[in-house]
Amino acid sequence: MLFIRRTQSQKTSSKFLSAEVLAPMGIGIIALLLWDIFVRITHLPPYILPGPLLVFTTLITDWNELFASLLITLQITVVAFIAAAISGLLMAILFTQSKWIERSLFPYAVILQTTPIVAIAPLIILWLKNNTFAALVVCAWIVAFFPIVSNTTLGLNSVDRNLLNLFQLYKASRWQTLLYLRLPSAMPYFLGGLKISGGLALIGAVVAEFVAGTGGAKSGIAYRILISSYNLQIPRMFAALFLTTGLGVLIFVSLSALSDFILSKWHESAVKHEN
Repeated sequence: MLFIRRTQSQKTSSKFLSAEVLAPMGIGIIALLLWDIFVRITHLPPYILPGPLLVFTTLITDWNELFASLLITLQITVVAFIAAAISGLLMAILFTQSKWIERSLFPYAVILQTTPIVAIAPLIILWLKNNTFAALVVCAWIVAFFPIVSNTTLGLNSVDRNLLNLFQLYKASRWQTLLYLRLPSAMPYFLGGLKISGGLALIGAVVAEFVAGTGGAKSGIAYRILISSYNLQIPRMFAALFLTTGLGVLIFVSLSALSDFILSKWHESAVKHEN
């Protein structure tokens, strides 16, 4: 039992010390060092380009205010992402039920994706002026919706034709075919769409906050970035940017871990093979 625990701890430590973790960390450290050296050599003032140490100090000093704003942006992102995941999955299932439905509605999903969110965000905020949070969620949902619809529809339509013929031979119903064949086959595509939409939901939330310009205690991280840039508080702006970037990375890593957890037992994209 002790040997098994030691083996598991060794595997965990080796995973964190693998090239997949060390290589990005090494590049990040080198980039920070080059950034610091460049600022010191050129003697750039902080209101043009602050050094990484000053940004880190500002992040620690203003942590309470910046982190509170980040949590508000995170709430908008999570709600919009969940709404996009559910609505995107349901819409993709609807598309697979009839080619006529897919041909009729899919172009409008494309139009929704290609419409600049910056152009329509003021209208959405105006229409939902009594509920700014809902307006920001709608803006973020619009950005995050299409990748899930597109990927899931592709997965549902990419079923092995031999298996589909087998289901038809045994007279499986449409819902049985959907539940036991199409949805499992589309799962990798759906999870891939989730990884894309997670970051897009955050981008949509930040852009919507920029357009809304909501201030006060319930303002998101984008408002802190905007006000910092107006007041030439560039170290504070960089600190807020780093928090936003870190949140985006955390979302992607979490969704990647979820995808690996779901697919690791049965799908070739996540199953680890021994050489």
